[in-house]
Amino acid sequence: MEYIQYIVIILVTIMIALAIVRSKKKDFKLESNKLIRALGGKDNIIHYEVSQSRFIVKVKDVNIVSKEEIQKMGAKGIVEIENELKIILGENAMAIKKYIDTLK
Repeated sequence: MEYIQYIVIILVTIMIALAIVRSKKKDFKLESNKLIRALGGKDNIIHYEVSQSRFIVKVKDVNIVSKEEIQKMGAKGIVEIENELKIILGENAMAIKKYIDTLK
């Protein structure tokens, strides 16, 4: 009977651990959609690419880009040169690019 209690405790602990891990994963669909909106919509995006942890995007009109919103999403920095933005997203940059590729 004691073994059953230990097994139940172990199973509950594993379920809690899995729930914690899943809750910490980012939803890249949601993040990508927020990023597209912050960049002025997909019609404002001319070209984009990823270089290591940076998401580099060329936009038609940089004035409609919400840099504050991008910062709130967790960007570690944004460099603007003319109509090109280099957004430091960290390890999530490639996953976000892959999702955006499916939208274009």
